[in-house]
Amino acid sequence: MIHVRVPASCANLGPGFDSIGVALNLFLEIQATRAQSWSFKACSVFVKGMPEDEENVIYKAAQLTAHKYGYHHLPPHHVEVTSEIPVARGLGSSASAMVAGIELADQILDLTLTDEEKISIASEMEGHPDNVAPSVVGSGVIAYQEGKEVSWTTVTFEKVCFLAAVPSFDLKTSEARNVLPPNLPYKEAVEGSAIANVLVAALVKGDWALAGKMMEKDRFHQPYRGELMPHYEELRSFLSLEGVYGTFMSGAGPTIMSLMPTDQGSRITENAKKNYPDFDWKRLSVDYSGSVVTIPTAQSKS
Repeated sequence: MIHVRVPASCANLGPGFDSIGVALNLFLEIQATRAQSWSFKACSVFVKGMPEDEENVIYKAAQLTAHKYGYHHLPPHHVEVTSEIPVARGLGSSASAMVAGIELADQILDLTLTDEEKISIASEMEGHPDNVAPSVVGSGVIAYQEGKEVSWTTVTFEKVCFLAAVPSFDLKTSEARNVLPPNLPYKEAVEGSAIANVLVAALVKGDWALAGKMMEKDRFHQPYRGELMPHYEELRSFLSLEGVYGTFMSGAGPTIMSLMPTDQGSRITENAKKNYPDFDWKRLSVDYSGSVVTIPTAQSKS
């Protein structure tokens, strides 16, 4: 039996478009056992309706990984899937499934993949590294992808936590990308780059007030996706008065995420639930473990 646990992720963090993400303590877990053919069983509500055969994202990621390393046959397994990660809400549900598939292939075929190799495979599948990299290594990750090569580094989040406002409706990433312009005026692009640069410096320094300010000044995607998320501005104003450092769209949305002081987290969360009961409010912390694999004879970070 092989057990894999993969954390959710929040991407972009405002101007860190397709390049900055953080692993969060919501998890997708799979339990795989040898079988006559590939099959998948949904064991929690967020994965109900997923493909139960080789159309499953987990299988596709596993098969792609096998092919990359010269294996044309991946021994079949029955896989039970449990997830705490809402689907199509901007919390990296598909990225976590891809990482789970890569980890599964790594164990079945004894590939002994490095974190760099896992991130490269997952980024190629996903098209950008900001969700998959944190799901592999945990922590916050700042990354750049050029073809199959991904350059990345990690950053810690001390004395802060996150508050997710998860709405009842979903939003496909493809729909959220369709509202983005094909290009930006030069001056606006320079401003956007400067904002992102300051965000990175603030994250590394742990200047959370400055980081939150930069998250809200994004020029790359939030001004355009706002029309798909009419709740964004209202929640941002409310949460600002409550004392969060900054509020931004999680990934492609529609979840809205706030960075807040850990010692104020309980108070802010309770006030948010009281004032906006139609949202599913989740107080989340950074996951530093990344993807974890447990096999029958040993438990290890893989």
